[in-house]
Amino acid sequence: MSSIDRMYRLVARPVITEKGSMDQADRNAYHFRVPLDANKVEIRQAVERVFGVKVTAVNTSRVRGKSRRRGWVAGQRPDWKKARVTLGEGHTIDVL
Repeated sequence: MSSIDRMYRLVARPVITEKGSMDQADRNAYHFRVPLDANKVEIRQAVERVFGVKVTAVNTSRVRGKSRRRGWVAGQRPDWKKARVTLGEGHTIDVL
């Protein structure tokens, strides 16, 4: 996989929630669902290169998958990683 493919894969899935929308308005921060092996430096470089903006901070958190039952069968959704990317003054991303 080339580096361009990896960058697009890192920022392919924005997380659009009520909390994320408040972050966009208050802190100019956007949330993305990223691969578990992604690090902050990769995420920063991908957002800056793909969207052409200046990133000031990247915060990541690992989200545990929820336990689910379907009848007698118990399972679990996969774990995933969320990245909150804060942009510089005057920069925005159109995520919709």
